[in-house]
Amino acid sequence: MSRLRIACNDHPGVDDVDVRMMERAIELARAAGANGEVPVGAVVYRGAEILGEAANNRETCCDPTGHAEMVALREAGSRLGSWRLADCSMAVTLEPCPMCAGALVNARLKRLVYGAFDPKAGACTSLFDIPGDRRLNHRVEMIGGVEEARCAELLKAFFRRRRAEKRHAS
Repeated sequence: MSRLRIACNDHPGVDDVDVRMMERAIELARAAGANGEVPVGAVVYRGAEILGEAANNRETCCDPTGHAEMVALREAGSRLGSWRLADCSMAVTLEPCPMCAGALVNARLKRLVYGAFDPKAGACTSLFDIPGDRRLNHRVEMIGGVEEARCAELLKAFFRRRRAEKRHAS
């Protein structure tokens, strides 16, 4: 339990529920990596209730929109019977890309809690600030870097393994 409090104290605005949801997102990301997908997991929740959860499935489903965030948003919308997720939060292991960040805005998501920053494709702080752009009709509260080291290590290990497999195949 003390680890949860420490994580919360490191990130103002993050509570125990957010940390539990990030833990679930990390579990989903691990499963994605084990299935050959880039290890990203996302959970949409309202209070302590999970409304949608997913891992990346682009390779498995041959779907360019098969990012964990997109799939979890679809599941949450279906469960609620509405595309408006104004009272919901999302925990995701990697900073969302432009496609996913745009979907968060269009879903009217209230809060985004994410783990690793993405300097190559991040659209929440790293390259762009789509959810915070004042020109858009909705803004999403964002908290980045939650369980950052763990989330980043999942990705680093996956890509190290992938590079090693390619070297051995040559």
